[in-house]
Amino acid sequence: MKADSPRWFTSSYSSNGGACVEVAVNLVASRGIVPVRDSKNAVGGPVVELPARAFTAFVADVRAGKFDAP
Repeated sequence: MKADSPRWFTSSYSSNGGACVEVAVNLVASRGIVPVRDSKNAVGGPVVELPARAFTAFVADVRAGKFDAP
């Protein structure tokens, strides 16, 4: 990461033993990105940096049930 440090956040819905992702929304204002990582491999694991608009659209689609099993 650059000068800004991500402040990782795990959803309150992630009480399933840690099989979830973490995001750092504090970098939206300064860098326009939302870093995402696997909570099971948080230290040293890969981080995907998504454009803020793409992450917002993804979350909206999840909330709308667009990825639910038929």
